[in-house]
Parts: sequence; C-alpha cells; structure tokens
Amino acid sequence: MMFATPFTPEHQIFRESLRAFIQKEIIPHIDQWEKEGAIDRQIWKKMGDMGFMGLNVPEQWNGLGLDFFYSLIFCEELSYCFSGGFTISALVIQFMSAPYLLKYGSDELKEQYLKPVIAGDMVSAVAITEPGAGSDVQNIQTTAVRSGDHYIVNGAKTFITNGYYGDFFITAVKTDPNAGKNGISLLLIDRHAAGVTATKIDKMGWHASDTAELGFNQVEVPVSHLIGVEGEGFKYLMAGLQLERLTAAIHSLATAESAIEYTLDYIRQREAFKRQLKDFQVIRHQMVQMMADIEVNKAYIYHCCQLQEQGVYAVKECSIAKLQASELAIKVVHECLQFFGGYGFTEDYKIARLYRDVRVGTIIGGTSEIMKEILAKMCIDEVQYAGK
Repeated sequence: MMFATPFTPEHQIFRESLRAFIQKEIIPHIDQWEKEGAIDRQIWKKMGDMGFMGLNVPEQWNGLGLDFFYSLIFCEELSYCFSGGFTISALVIQFMSAPYLLKYGSDELKEQYLKPVIAGDMVSAVAITEPGAGSDVQNIQTTAVRSGDHYIVNGAKTFITNGYYGDFFITAVKTDPNAGKNGISLLLIDRHAAGVTATKIDKMGWHASDTAELGFNQVEVPVSHLIGVEGEGFKYLMAGLQLERLTAAIHSLATAESAIEYTLDYIRQREAFKRQLKDFQVIRHQMVQMMADIEVNKAYIYHCCQLQEQGVYAVKECSIAKLQASELAIKVVHECLQFFGGYGFTEDYKIARLYRDVRVGTIIGGTSEIMKEILAKMCIDEVQYAGK
C-alpha cells in the first residue's frame, strides 16, 4: 500500500477476523456454488451470527452501527473470493436493498424484514430493471393500483440478483402512471406471494448468484408494504444508487487486485525459454503499470468512502469511481489472462472465471455510458444533484 489508509487497528482486526471466516466458511464451497448456480443459504446465517450482515445498521435494529470503512473492508475481502456471483449476492443484500428498508421503511417492516436480513434468516433483493427499461428508470411499466388496503401489482422485472432464491424484493412500481418520475414508489413484495413468478437467467458469468426474471400477475401487496411515501420512490432510488455504485467500484477494483495477485503467483512459477515469466521485461512493465493504476484508483475510491462516511451526496465522485474502477478491472483481467497463455482459457485456472465475472462491471448499477452522461451534465452543463 503506497498511500495513507483510513484504517485503525480496530479495522485491521476486523479485516483479519473476516478474512479468517472467509477462508474457513466460504472459500472451500465457492467452486461448488459456482457449479450448482446456487449459494447455500446457511452461509448467510453464519455471517449473520458473526454480525457481518448489518455492519452499518444501528444497534436498534440488531446491527453493529459501525463506520463505513468496515463496509469497505467487507466489500474488499469478499471480492477476493474469486466469485463475483457470491460477492454480488452479499453486496445486494447489505448495500443495495436493505438500505431502503433502513432509511425509509416503517418500524413494522424493519421488525418483520430488516432484522431477519441482518440475522441471516432472510435474503433481500432490489427489483428495478425491466425488459424494456434498464438505465431509464423513469420508463418502468410495472404498475401498482391501490385497491382498499392493498396494491395490485402487474408487470415484470429482469436481471434481479437474489431474485430466484431470495425472500423479498424492494420493487420499483408506478403508482401514478401519468406523473412521470413523481409517480414511482417502492413496495416490498414477498417472493412467494400469489402471482409472483421467478425464472432463472443463464448468464455468462456470476454463476454462483441467482439472477432472475420476475413476473407480477395481479399480485396483492399490503399497503403497509409501501416503503416511505407514495410517489417518492424515484428520489429514494437516486439517493441509493450512490452507495450501490461505490460498492460496485470497490468490488471491481478488488477483483482487479485479486487478478494481479493470482497472476503474480503464476508468473513466478511458470517458465518459458528457460526463464521465469516474471523476468521478461514486457511482462514486468505491464504488471507494474496495472499495479500503479490500481493504487491510483484505490486512493480515489477511499476518498469516496470518506465522503460516504460523512454523509455527502457524492454523485460526481461515485460516478467517477464506478466508471474508472469497472473499466480498469476489465483491462487488468484481460491482460492478466494473456500471461497464462492457453491455460487461461481453461476452467482449471480461476483467471477464466474472473474474466467472465468482471465484464458485467461496466453494466450493473448504471452503464459506463450513463456514468459519462451524468458526469457530462455535472461538469459541462453545470447540473447539480441534491440528495434525499
């Protein structure tokens, strides 16, 4: 590490404890989960028992109430597992779905759903993307019509991580189709409610995670499952996306780091033309350039984490972090695989899995093109975004 880090001795103790847990309880099962396309739910319970599922949740709701740098460590260490599928499943629970319950949900919903998530007894998901509406959230077509003490939900969602094996979805719906973004609300929908269907999607990477297309056919959702205020869902989503993009950036960069470490081990052992690969100047220079790029990006991401800890609505910074880290990770893994030659194209080496998994980084949480457009609006058009 070439720059000053924000970590205290307590943070380092936490990292060591988490790393030991991962080595014992997660790493031995990763290959099986990848082959089966499913994560053993018992791991969430074990993580819940250790307090890992509620790091930044107040103690009132059975969380640990820790600063964001513990979450940073959590994202990094899980990203070293050589399974983007497992990592994203964990990040979706803690940083991309549960926060909406914590910030906007009623005490009743927190008791019924947030506490079990923190305990590892429930798995949550966030359902925004639709077959016809990806980055254009305002254009979602899933409707929720009020009928007495229920909403009647109809529509479809797609690319939903934890959508098949999860227990509930934080779902973006149109409660007023004529109000544009002001007609979007968030509903908590139970996975096994009547009229809910889930179909697993066969993906190029992230094999351990369950990604699903969801269908809602006349699904009755209690009005009490409305998260926050009706019509405020778009604002909630825009605020939540900054945390999602920051954690995605951490994950991308840590994946790049794991690729570098894995490749270093290989080039120190592998020989060609009676020399170790590490002694070829072209390989040495490519490796250190990638390592330098990672260090620069890490310093910036840690700066963004400091802003997150301070409660800053850092749209510009998180967009930059997401854009740069995800693009860099693809470049790093691509170049690392090349050093493995034909072996890199086989499933016997984990670099092949990293190659598949890392590609989605420039798509999830807002594509690189969306990140650039957000930055263009802020830097060129001088648009300002206010937090919720």
